Amino acid sequence: MRIALACLAACGVLAAGCTDTRGSGGDVPQVSGAASPEEAGRYIMTIGGCHDCHTPGFLVSGWEVPEGTWLTGSPLGWRGPWGTTYAKNLRLTVQEITEDQWVEMLRTRTALPPMPWMNVNRMSEPDMRAVYRYLRSLGPAGEPTPAPVPPDQEPGTPFFLLVPQELP
Repeated sequence: MRIALACLAACGVLAAGCTDTRGSGGDVPQVSGAASPEEAGRYIMTIGGCHDCHTPGFLVSGWEVPEGTWLTGSPLGWRGPWGTTYAKNLRLTVQEITEDQWVEMLRTRTALPPMPWMNVNRMSEPDMRAVYRYLRSLGPAGEPTPAPVPPDQEPGTPFFLLVPQELP
């Protein structure tokens, strides 16, 4: 199984290869070769492995998953010592907050695993804004994902079990 959670660390270096662009939403440097901030955001979400968790069925079907379901979250849980968490529907999330609120969330959030917030917190601001604009360009779709389940409760959904084995 391929899970590219740690790949988000690469997102923070993208700004070094960016060029300045002017748009109605302010200056958002973008990845070299990207025609727009939205295209840069799509690229970042792709190389960051975001689809692995946030697009239902992507771990099994990969790019065969229809674009209409991209980044709509998943009812497949990730269970570990922290409880069970679910990959959020990012397309709905960006409908509820402003671009500045998105940037602040990505800079400061330290929510439950397996989301690699420690890497996301280090993304460049232009990359954060490009991702927001890409997600907004997709439009709202899908349903909210389940709320986290505490460790002492059984989830009512299928889940991956992420429990370390044979630790010293």
